[in-house]
Amino acid sequence: MPKSRVSAAVYAGLEAVRRSGKTNMFDRLWVIELAEMMGFYETAAWVREHRGDYARVLFNGVMIEEGDR
Repeated sequence: MPKSRVSAAVYAGLEAVRRSGKTNMFDRLWVIELAEMMGFYETAAWVREHRGDYARVLFNGVMIEEGDR
């Protein structure tokens, strides 16, 4: 399966949550909560609105969209 494409802002939030070590990234609702608490509102909204894409990110990795680096 191909990697999911996300903006650099969304990726930064996902990476911040992951690096915090405060949750298992499979706990989607807590990832959303932590992203919001850390100020990554775009990430929280993306995870909330793109459930399938978020699962693909976890299993297949991520590709940052061109122009967003």
